[in-house]
Amino acid sequence: MHKLKQTLFVVFLICLASCASLPENKQQISSSALLDTGDSLLAHSVDERREKDAIAADKTGMLLLDNGLDAMVARLVLIKLAEQSLDVQYYLYHSDLSGGIITYELWKAAERGVRVRLLLDDMDMAGKDKDLAILDSHPNIEIRLFNPFIRGKSRTGQFLTRFGSVTRRAHNKALIADNQLAIIGGRNIGDEYFDANPNMAFGDLDVTLTNPAAREVSNEFDLYWNDKLAYPVSTLAKHQPTQAELDDVEKRMQAFVERNRDNIYFERLRNSGIIQRTKNAKNNYFWGEVEVLYDDPQKISSDREQTHFHMAPRLVPHIESVKQQLLVISPYFVPGKEGVAFFNELQQRGVQVRILTNSLTSNDVAVVHAGYSRYRKDLLNAGVQLYELDKTLLEQDYARNKSSRTREGLKGSQASLHAKYFVMDRSHAFIGSLNLDPRSVVENTEIGAVILSPELASKLADDFEKNIKQVAFEVRLVDGKLHWQREGKNGQLIEFDKEPYSSWWDRFKNGFMRLLPGESQL
Repeated sequence: MHKLKQTLFVVFLICLASCASLPENKQQISSSALLDTGDSLLAHSVDERREKDAIAADKTGMLLLDNGLDAMVARLVLIKLAEQSLDVQYYLYHSDLSGGIITYELWKAAERGVRVRLLLDDMDMAGKDKDLAILDSHPNIEIRLFNPFIRGKSRTGQFLTRFGSVTRRAHNKALIADNQLAIIGGRNIGDEYFDANPNMAFGDLDVTLTNPAAREVSNEFDLYWNDKLAYPVSTLAKHQPTQAELDDVEKRMQAFVERNRDNIYFERLRNSGIIQRTKNAKNNYFWGEVEVLYDDPQKISSDREQTHFHMAPRLVPHIESVKQQLLVISPYFVPGKEGVAFFNELQQRGVQVRILTNSLTSNDVAVVHAGYSRYRKDLLNAGVQLYELDKTLLEQDYARNKSSRTREGLKGSQASLHAKYFVMDRSHAFIGSLNLDPRSVVENTEIGAVILSPELASKLADDFEKNIKQVAFEVRLVDGKLHWQREGKNGQLIEFDKEPYSSWWDRFKNGFMRLLPGESQL
């Protein structure tokens, strides 16, 4: 009887939580990207580069951002140079050093009259409503939260009571300045993405796009900004900002910058390679045709079978057309039986398939590694070349350049793969926010770009070939058992017959999680 009462009480709590609901989204007012920005400084700078390189107007310019410092500086430059509008969309937006710097620059842009629209998935926004409401009260800043949790209710509880709703997120990442230049790719806003965290570094990749592709990124932003799931923060936040709070914002932001002015990260930003290349006019622009792909936001609120809202069906033909080589870089990689069969079919057609993902100890989401690891032997038996990142790369980087990081807290530091891109036949590439796992393909929304540029694709492929043996373990089958090896210093071989750098407890947990159901949520 006691257990029955407990069960009924739990059911009652779940029912009670499910009775709560979101407020009506009445305050949302539609708006769209500003179109009359052709006379802006950013537009003129692109036109000058296009004329210098003798490039037709229908071709998009692309600049790869393959290290964290350059990626941070590129965002700051676009924010600083924007004259009319900034549209910013992210899945995660942390309240750390890099997040504070970007927020301060967005505030300063608003102060000089730039319209700032900030669209954030609500996943990372717990406890931030007050600060967001204060920022939103600026006349030139508007903030919306996508697919919000119900305020005043446990978020953990809502993962149960609203399963299939709040468990589906907008994973998109984009920053658009004056509707002229856009940055998309794998990075959220947080120290680990911009080389500002001495204990964790995410290997990631973004690409800056000029028009005409940048305008399509703006179209994506507008679609999400005006969707029924995009709630103005003023609708959700209970706090009503005062004028005194608004007046105090800039003081607090300036104090934040002053507190961190001596931080070595500021010096490293000033010495960023992209700054030096810009001064010397040696930024390596690639030009080509770009198709911007993205999920329709209705994907989240629709049945999973309604694949006309999905990006993946439009990406698949590009991958299926590969004739010689496919490179896949995906930090969270769960191919499933269908994926294994697809890669096997490519191998049977004579296509070389090489895949880089995280190892057990470099993966920041252990359950995803469990989902992936059950397919390793099948992939290897199919002839796929499989690589897993070495988590010790951050310590190696410190050893190579002691001035680049502080020693504080270095113990336990690690690198993790976060870039998401594919290279097809060294002729075209895909760069975006999409992981090759069920969560990205079916559950969440994503954005990316298919880039037809042999020069850019070859650059990515060459970098892969140059670095893969030093940064990742090749996974092999030796007498039916998994074996890991990579090149060390002076060509010496580093080998493991168990998951590299893992403990028996790590391996036990991974084995246990492999038994759990729910692969569709990985």
